[in-house]
Amino acid sequence: MYKREQIRDELKKQLAIELNCEPEDFSKKENIITIAKDREGRRRYSKQIPFFSMATLGENAVISADASMKEWLEKWSSDKKGIWLFEQPNIMELFEELKKRGQKLGHTHHMFLPDTKPCNPQIDFDIAWFEKKEIQSLYGREEFSNALCDSYHEERPDMLAVGAMRGTNIIGLAGCSADTKLFWQIGIDVLPEYRGAGIGTKLVAALKDEIFRRGAIPFYGTGLSNIFSQNIAANCGFYPAWVEIVCE
Repeated sequence: MYKREQIRDELKKQLAIELNCEPEDFSKKENIITIAKDREGRRRYSKQIPFFSMATLGENAVISADASMKEWLEKWSSDKKGIWLFEQPNIMELFEELKKRGQKLGHTHHMFLPDTKPCNPQIDFDIAWFEKKEIQSLYGREEFSNALCDSYHEERPDMLAVGAMRGTNIIGLAGCSADTKLFWQIGIDVLPEYRGAGIGTKLVAALKDEIFRRGAIPFYGTGLSNIFSQNIAANCGFYPAWVEIVCE
């Protein structure tokens, strides 16, 4: 079983790959700016290298961008604490600068890491587990668009899912994709008429435990205003770990 400190160290290594920096850069006081590079092992949500990306673990910010942005970013970030670069006034300045360059800023993602204590949820409904090959039959179902990718992606395949069942019907589904070999991201969907009964929390908790048993590290991401999703994360032992934003 991983220890919390080990998981955080592995996160720094992963983000360092993606932001073309060193793991220790996330522990510095000053903001760090690097030139974007396609490094082996990065999470691949797009085939292209992000024109701009930025992350914070709660202190400074590490920014990776196209070389043409370096001078502007140095001026923009020089007198600001890293965590405040993600706030609306600063983000709007960044948005306008990227727009001039034909780029579009994506959503800010609030990311969670797990504690290492097993959840052992008390499941009081029928469940079904779906392995990698079995998941293929679930693609294309809009009601599970958060739990699964839209289709099979070799670079970040859906590895495992667990469904809450009502007869032969799936009423809730938690799935995970291997965004890297080590880090598996969890997503959850519960049909509207079944929300509020704890189904989502129990499915995520069960999936989190199983991911650990398979030697990977589960992580969870959500939007700033998705309180429902954030509560599920908290109830399953996930804690806020980093914030990231990239160009679409």
